[in-house]
Amino acid sequence: MYLRIAISFAIFGFFFQLSSAVKASFDGYQVFRIDVAHDTNRESQFQGLPIIQLGHSYGRSGVTLDIAVPPDYLAAFDARNFNATLLSDNLGADISNEGPLGPYPEYDQDGIPELSWFDSYHAYEDHVRYWADLHSVFPNNSELIEAGVSFEGRPIQGIHLWGNGGRNSKPAVFFNGNVHAREWITSMVVEYLLYQLITNYETDTAVRAALDNYDFYVLPIVNPDGFVYSQTNYRLWRKNRQVRDNTTAIGTDINRNWPVGFGGDGSSSDPSSETFSGYSAGDTPECASLIQFAQNLAADKGIKLFIDWHSYAQVILLSYGYTCDAFPANIDRQIDLASETAAIIAQPYNTTFDYGPGCVVLYQSSGNGRDYMTDAAGTEFGWGIELRSTSYGFVLPADQILPSGEEIWEGMKYLWANM
Repeated sequence: MYLRIAISFAIFGFFFQLSSAVKASFDGYQVFRIDVAHDTNRESQFQGLPIIQLGHSYGRSGVTLDIAVPPDYLAAFDARNFNATLLSDNLGADISNEGPLGPYPEYDQDGIPELSWFDSYHAYEDHVRYWADLHSVFPNNSELIEAGVSFEGRPIQGIHLWGNGGRNSKPAVFFNGNVHAREWITSMVVEYLLYQLITNYETDTAVRAALDNYDFYVLPIVNPDGFVYSQTNYRLWRKNRQVRDNTTAIGTDINRNWPVGFGGDGSSSDPSSETFSGYSAGDTPECASLIQFAQNLAADKGIKLFIDWHSYAQVILLSYGYTCDAFPANIDRQIDLASETAAIIAQPYNTTFDYGPGCVVLYQSSGNGRDYMTDAAGTEFGWGIELRSTSYGFVLPADQILPSGEEIWEGMKYLWANM
């Protein structure tokens, strides 16, 4: 029996618009984790503090919020006597420590971009080039794909892989990365999975079995506009870049715009909120494209596994997110598989991942992708995985890209073989 815990976090965001010529600085911002498990009057206590919401979690020991406080408001924050733990004394320095966007790597003897790709983060255009290069070395078992077009006109693109059954012959494994723009580690980890699948298909029996049993449809960056903006203007940008009538606020949370559970708790109708759901379900071009793409897969061979990749809570999220009172019919099987997968992920670096229905183990999130995949696309395993790290947050140093990919790779090999 799961305990229902309901809480709204939409009130804590600090939002402003930047001109295209300005890059936001976070120098001197301090990051705190606040224990709010017993706080019943948060809205009034945060009033007047222009904080940036970075994350929140129920966890096993209570409810916490991670926030960034501008330097000019640190004294006012201290005066409110929150039960807070300092995570970082300078968010701007953390962003610098993340490292600069890296150059495109050299090619190895097989014509594959070298593994040094995973030594740094990269510009959007280099990601697009990387997918094309992966396809070029696996031409008989892959194709470049487009699911649609973003608000600003960028293609939502990726790669489709298959095994010995031929193209479109098996049930789908469908991955989405960088739904939230600031979660840069997600596209890097998804690309690490692609790299391993392609380079090990001929030599690794587990990899061959995965590709022979499933068609992989991988979209590493489904929010290209927001991703680009997070690199050029505002490192902590989350939403897409959609402009709407009757508001100066920009952006909609693509992961609150899906039809299942749309508009419920854990989303916001306020266009200025980080969790703004949009005015109606599927009214972002990105989500509308993903809905149609998913329905096409469902109508063909069906979808075995969907994973929506996020950071940074270290948790395997199952459906549902929109309700804490109902669960998929196969929830016991999903929990067992998630538990086993988490145990495998932990083996390389002792990185601990929690697991369970999202509304129970993390927070309520209505209108998310995994719930839609479960209820409306008939997906057997509709998951979200929040990657490392609970200490660095969204600005994970580049030297953790490869370890993050390695631990997830081990978990995915187990998952594909046992699901």
